[in-house]
Amino acid sequence: MTDDARRLSDREAVLNSGCFCVTLDSARLMAAIQAEAPDPDLAAALLDARPNLFAAMPVFLAEHDLKAMLAVVAAVEGAAEDSAYQTAVLAWAPAIARQDFGPRGVFMGYDFHLGPGEPKLIEVNTNAGGAFLNAFLARAQGACCREAEDAMRAAPMSEFEAAVWAMFLAEWALQGRTGEPRSIVVVDDRPREQYLFPEFLLAQRFFERQGVKAWIADPGELRFTGGELKLEGEAVDLVYNRLVDFSFMAPGHEALRDAYLAGAVVLTPGPRNHALFADKRNLTLLSDPVVADGFGLTPDQRQSLSAVPRTVMVTAANAENLWSARKRYFFKPAGGHGGKAVYRGDKMTRGVWEEVQQGGYIAQELAAPSERRIRIDGEIKALKLDVRVYTYRGSPLLTAARVYQGQTTNFRTPGGGFAPVFVT
Repeated sequence: MTDDARRLSDREAVLNSGCFCVTLDSARLMAAIQAEAPDPDLAAALLDARPNLFAAMPVFLAEHDLKAMLAVVAAVEGAAEDSAYQTAVLAWAPAIARQDFGPRGVFMGYDFHLGPGEPKLIEVNTNAGGAFLNAFLARAQGACCREAEDAMRAAPMSEFEAAVWAMFLAEWALQGRTGEPRSIVVVDDRPREQYLFPEFLLAQRFFERQGVKAWIADPGELRFTGGELKLEGEAVDLVYNRLVDFSFMAPGHEALRDAYLAGAVVLTPGPRNHALFADKRNLTLLSDPVVADGFGLTPDQRQSLSAVPRTVMVTAANAENLWSARKRYFFKPAGGHGGKAVYRGDKMTRGVWEEVQQGGYIAQELAAPSERRIRIDGEIKALKLDVRVYTYRGSPLLTAARVYQGQTTNFRTPGGGFAPVFVT
């Protein structure tokens, strides 16, 4: 990092620790979401029940750090195009992931921790939630200082929806379809019970504005019959997949799996997208410079992968050493999501370790998150933050942050939640 870049990063650290702008116009945000949701009263009730969904204060990010993040994204995307990398990661992926129907996966999410050096890539998600919500959040900000005003002028939020629709049309075309989809279903298990159900409503309304018939459904409501995927007797052209059953093996997912394997529906993101990008075992390859040298990357791309903290699989052979050095690691299930069953080594008990060392876990060197100091009811508190870059085929769609307390991101922290990112 150059001296100028370091000074810029230091400035953002000062803003995140000392700028107590309350920029969220809650009434404006509520009105915007209600206006877009198919059922305004339902949207209002859902948001009232989720008081920690949105943080009141922005997160400041140096432009230099954003450029470094996008360079890491480009390196990971480059690796995913390489045949040697694909062979390696598909070897441990479920068989369904070896089917390639063309789509690249909508709303990829690259999650970073900021620190004294370059940003560190903590993980990649293929069904990263929050993009629609964060787009509305960014529009509901009131500039409270010069830095915020400058960042808001630079943010191309008016282009978000056009880019998102172009993304879905690209997925449609990549599977060999012509024209445009006529019907789209947003799929998740028990969608009305999901914390991010308000976002499903926004997605539904977004698709309807494009002239598409759109539903929100549990996969158990789908039927694969006559060579078509159907919902209540109507054909489904495209599935926006929000399931965390990445191989469609859970009970009730049979119709979706069969339609997908038959190529009868365009589904995004799909099992192959998850296998190439989001299986946490992949980080063991990307974080190993010797292995990464075999992936046909440019020197700059290989250098960018130094932002991936060293990651290894937990095995019987290294379990004893990892336990001894556990304070240096985060332990995560290879196929995990949403921070579930994730353990910080210095807080892990012997009982938990017995489970972890049975296999299916990776150990990732700690990359401590930076902090955002906020004022809650007159009291200043320091919360952790991470930054998520939403992308499609390596191009950024939106940048947002999550502010929280605890070992992993969550929406239970007063004053925390999704936060807009101001790039300065």
